[in-house]
Amino acid sequence: MSERVITGAKIVTEQGIIEHGFIHIQDGVIASVGEMSAWDSRAVSPDAVLLDAQGSWLLPGFIDVHVHGGYGADFMDASPETLDTITRFHALHGTTGMLATTMTATREDIDRVLGEVDRYIQQPMPYAQLLGVHMEGPFISPKWAGAQDPKLMVTPQLPWLEDWNERYPQLVKQLTLAPEREGGLALIAWLRDHGIVAACGHTDATYADIQSAVREGLSHAVHTFNAMKPLHHREPGTVGAVLTDPRISAEIIADGHHVHPAAIRLLTMVKQPHGLLLITDAMSAAGLGDGEYELGGQAVTVQSGVARLTEGVGALAGSTLTMIEALRFMVREVGVSVEEASRYASGNPARLLGLASTHGSIAQGKQADLLLVSPELAIEQVWIRGNEIKH
Repeated sequence: MSERVITGAKIVTEQGIIEHGFIHIQDGVIASVGEMSAWDSRAVSPDAVLLDAQGSWLLPGFIDVHVHGGYGADFMDASPETLDTITRFHALHGTTGMLATTMTATREDIDRVLGEVDRYIQQPMPYAQLLGVHMEGPFISPKWAGAQDPKLMVTPQLPWLEDWNERYPQLVKQLTLAPEREGGLALIAWLRDHGIVAACGHTDATYADIQSAVREGLSHAVHTFNAMKPLHHREPGTVGAVLTDPRISAEIIADGHHVHPAAIRLLTMVKQPHGLLLITDAMSAAGLGDGEYELGGQAVTVQSGVARLTEGVGALAGSTLTMIEALRFMVREVGVSVEEASRYASGNPARLLGLASTHGSIAQGKQADLLLVSPELAIEQVWIRGNEIKH
């Protein structure tokens, strides 16, 4: 039996902060957690690994539901080596669970990625755990293409999803679409009935369109404010619907480039406590320097850490963000507490994916996906299923 004890940590739990606490891990599961005053060293075997946190934060591992790649690798080029590269890079920056996010592509290319990811998750995963697939496109609007290829966008194709779901049951966890497109409402209802998160994104949907979609089961919005019909006081648009409907949870890219801190602050205010999720939307350049890259087959130029399409008007093309950087931005620039930012990065994504009973927070019986974070909010150590992820 593997056993680990961390003492002297400032632990973030759903019930609040334990200022001076301990956590006891057995076989990858949290056996107990509490104040140091309640710690009984006699409950630990002589072979247990002990660590004094010396007052650092202990947070639940981050769950990124929208990430395209990192450290030179892209999920659309899925192979065991590519998946190892992406999951290792993001694990070292605090992500312990993630959705492999696809791009708008041909049916054949998406099918290949699904097959590779499905095979990968059947084996023991050494780094951040792939929890499934987030399919972003191809059922989105060319009017709000962003960094996706409009030539490959199609109207919602229910037979494609039925086929994928039959061959790869429960693999697709989230699907982003433009609900105003022909067949969108029927596809949303099907997603709802099959336990798949239906999300709006890259969409020209009006306020009324989103309201109709919510009635069919739409429950989420990807990279809010970006690539969607904006708020206008006479036509609230997609953004207005997302801001005002408590049935819709909302992702945000908190990097200072995609969304102004004041707009993030507004979203935070209206989506408290469980409706906001931090994501990276990271592409292959994350973790590397400025230069020329690709995202879903399109040329991307990264300059001063900002990724944009090389051709055309230079649309933002994902990000080079990591989840720990997003958490720091929320605390330092938006003004939320570490406890709140942790919920947006861990607890709320777990709820969205239906994993809150086992992931997303620190509590007895939950999986030991943990981060030791310095008072300056730098990653010190990462554990996935109780196993330390080493550089």
